[in-house]
Amino acid sequence: MIPARLTRRLERPLAPFIRKIKIHPNAVTLAGFVVTSAGALLLAWNFRAGGIVVILGSLLDVLDGMVARVNEKTSAFGAYLDSVLDRYSDSFIFLGVAYHLRTNWAGVFLSLGALVGAYLISYARARAEGQGAECKVGIMERPERIIVITAGAISGQMIPALWVLFIFTHITVLQRLTHTKRQLEKTTRKA
Repeated sequence: MIPARLTRRLERPLAPFIRKIKIHPNAVTLAGFVVTSAGALLLAWNFRAGGIVVILGSLLDVLDGMVARVNEKTSAFGAYLDSVLDRYSDSFIFLGVAYHLRTNWAGVFLSLGALVGAYLISYARARAEGQGAECKVGIMERPERIIVITAGAISGQMIPALWVLFIFTHITVLQRLTHTKRQLEKTTRKA
């Protein structure tokens, strides 16, 4: 959640520049997806180069929301598109890492296990919200995952980064489960 707060703080001083961006926020979202996907492909062969390109794609992913809010072009579809493309990007990133580590079974397992955790984080939130509960808790949301995986790629410490991702994505799922359980129990008691 720290990167989301940071983004909101940067919006005000960057607003004059952002207002000059005449590209639709969904186009920025698509550009971020393409750049991140290219970075994921690079991760399959070169961690450092792939990590740098994924960071660039992630910056575009942050910019799309800023462009939408500052230029008053937010939309339900834009948020939905961003969410769906983020899931694709996550998949490509973890698959790229797994391919790079294909001769290291522990690395492949950790990468795919972290991917499962990342998907369950999103699913837990979607299901909670479908039940009427708010569920934006957890220590390993998407921005944190991108920071950890790109740090691991650029530093050459991918296996330790994958351990962190594997453990903390699943802890985040548990945090969301317990948080949602408490919220739904309160709602049931009031009814």
